[in-house]
Amino acid sequence: MFRLSLAAALLLLPLTATAEPNEPFKPGLGEIMTLQQMRHLKLWLAVQAGDWGLADYQLDELKEGFEDITKYYPTKDDVPTGTMAEAIIAKEVADLAKLIEAKDKKNFVSAFDRLTASCNACHQASKKDFIRIQRPTGNPYTNQSFAPPRK
Repeated sequence: MFRLSLAAALLLLPLTATAEPNEPFKPGLGEIMTLQQMRHLKLWLAVQAGDWGLADYQLDELKEGFEDITKYYPTKDDVPTGTMAEAIIAKEVADLAKLIEAKDKKNFVSAFDRLTASCNACHQASKKDFIRIQRPTGNPYTNQSFAPPRK
């Protein structure tokens, strides 16, 4: 009985958030970019394992992250981050989408490298050139299989 009452009481406590009362939650740019880095890595691993469905999903998540940058941070520290994110969606994300649809692993690699270069160019323009993205060299997500599902 005591445990149930304690659990119920904990549910009634107000949750803390970064937004002011009555204001919608706004993720920080760093949080968005951390998720982008994870998606970038998972996109690579999915294609290397031949899981095109997961690759498509991760690319769509990357696109949504770039859209969030445009929405929440169209300009950051006088840098047009939204415009740069839109350009990545229009070119690199669109190119990768075509290659994923075609299951073209060979050409995916160079397109992925172009995406990575665009990320780094944005970091340089944002005076954050200490953030350098590269091709993944390992899998930190050992709790996820990147192999295609068995049919």
